[in-house]
Amino acid sequence: MTQTPARTGLQLRTLVKPSGQLEMSLASVAVPSPAADEVVIRIEATPINPSDIGLLLGAADIASAKLSGSAASSVVTMSIAERSMKAMASRLGQSLPAGNEGAGVVVEAGASAAAQALLGKTVAVIGGAMYAQYRSIQADQCLLLPAGTTAAEGASCFVNPLTALGMVETMKREGHSALVHTAAASNLGQMLHKICQADGVALVNIVRKPEQAALLRALGAQHVCDASSASFMEDLTEALAATGATIAFDATGGGKLAGQILIGMEAAINRNAKEFSRYGSAVHKQVYLYGNLDLSPTEISRSFGMAWGVGGWLLFPFLNKIGAAATQALKQRVAAELKTTFASHYAREISLTQALQPEVIAVYGQRATGTKLLINPRLDG
Repeated sequence: MTQTPARTGLQLRTLVKPSGQLEMSLASVAVPSPAADEVVIRIEATPINPSDIGLLLGAADIASAKLSGSAASSVVTMSIAERSMKAMASRLGQSLPAGNEGAGVVVEAGASAAAQALLGKTVAVIGGAMYAQYRSIQADQCLLLPAGTTAAEGASCFVNPLTALGMVETMKREGHSALVHTAAASNLGQMLHKICQADGVALVNIVRKPEQAALLRALGAQHVCDASSASFMEDLTEALAATGATIAFDATGGGKLAGQILIGMEAAINRNAKEFSRYGSAVHKQVYLYGNLDLSPTEISRSFGMAWGVGGWLLFPFLNKIGAAATQALKQRVAAELKTTFASHYAREISLTQALQPEVIAVYGQRATGTKLLINPRLDG
């Protein structure tokens, strides 16, 4: 017999005040009875992804975090620099839920056959407001996890896996044959390495530390370039020449890295040029920015001709572009390889209450490789 959910549950909220402060707190929210095509999920695992941190912390200075209250009454307040408040204008005064994805057990279901079929099952979902003890959502937005899969194993089966698959799919659809990825030792980067290895796609991995390079090489990665190395540009150009990669996905966003990748691509292409062109090579080189690990301006030093582009890439617009059938095919691959290709790793498991503690915010606020945390709302009682 399945458990009937409580009629209220804790939900993590984030609020930017006109006074220049960001406040994170827990609210007790009603859990609505499901409509015919809806289910109620008891959330048991939900990751803190970089995309979640952007909403959770906004432009706040995490070093200024101050905690008041305790347990479910905890409130953490952080200051926002005056120069950053303009970017927060659209969310002033709005208490917003957070958490893109997660997994848990369906504890109540509407009358439809699709909803009833999920009752008592462990499902994953992407739909926002997942940092909560319960989540009501349409049944067709749920991904039924394979038998024997825990909520923790399925919690990250949307954002990172679909992003990694989307990168390879974008590469193919835009006529490229190999790709470059930055922050490549991350959970997402390790997934992308496994996909490319299985599918025979050449991949250039860019990392920021020697230990990250060692991690990827231990996984069998062939082309790994450490941006902290004095020989980075030479190493990058060699890898680009060996792979022929002309498309890159940059999680860094700011700084010089996107421009350096384009410079390396042009240098690799020109190794086989038959004649000089003042306009550079005619081969199109593309860098997509999909993250903001570096919040400084993106610096492009144009020394790679005219056939190039830098743009933004986001998962959900990409999925809308390829359509429902293609998206479903990607989701099915994720479900089939959830414990292998798309396995995620976490530094630790925390409660909703712990997510408000300054020392914990200092960990996930780094957006650093190896610091990914998993929230388990059941730990809050």
